[in-house]
Amino acid sequence: MPPKPSATEVYDSVAQPAVPLGGTERYAQFLAANQRYPAGAMQKGIQGTVKVSFIVEKTGTVNEVKVDAPVSPELDAEAIRLIKSGPKWTPAKHRNQVVRQRIYVPVSFVMSPGSEVVTTGAKERPITTSAADIAASANPNRPAVVAPDHPTRPVGGTAAFFEWIEKNQKYPLLARQRKIQGKVLVEFVVQTDGSLTDARVVKKMGSGLDEEALRLIKAAPKWEPASYQGKPLKQKMILPVLFQL
Repeated sequence: MPPKPSATEVYDSVAQPAVPLGGTERYAQFLAANQRYPAGAMQKGIQGTVKVSFIVEKTGTVNEVKVDAPVSPELDAEAIRLIKSGPKWTPAKHRNQVVRQRIYVPVSFVMSPGSEVVTTGAKERPITTSAADIAASANPNRPAVVAPDHPTRPVGGTAAFFEWIEKNQKYPLLARQRKIQGKVLVEFVVQTDGSLTDARVVKKMGSGLDEEALRLIKAAPKWEPASYQGKPLKQKMILPVLFQL
């Protein structure tokens, strides 16, 4: 007869693995909705997947959260915070006994790409760009896609921009009542004079959050426009507007 599992041993492989309460799909939705992309990492353009490990105790609580595959201090810290803030789990079972299990979860941080439309007379051609790409023209008669000498950026830096967003944000009452939080992705164009135009929501949350995100972008301070060979360019951006209770 096989021996009973140890009371303190941590298992990597078990007969009945631990499962987050509500199921794995809901757990993934929780992680996506509650992830906060650190402003410092976003400003530096840092992306990647942080591999996090933790122990699901016999009570279903999460313990000993640590990073197994680090990416950057900012992203590593956010991944740990995110996992610690998550729901309880249904504990693992092995040989008909509740046991402790080590779980590995990858937390990905990806900055969304944007797209731009370059107009030539009555014709338009869409161009897919990354966050660092420019689609615009230094000569209105000869549209081109160029790598800028100076990419667009908020006046005072990205961190200051997100601080302004947080300070001026008015959490919609309906979303607060429903306890809805997350990030609304907003696309907009930084014009050659630094103004933000053509704002639209590309990832909706509802309950008034989308409208508030648009209001914030439209009311936001001007940016420093991108430039190429001393001439200003338009740039299309996609940024998250975070809502956290």
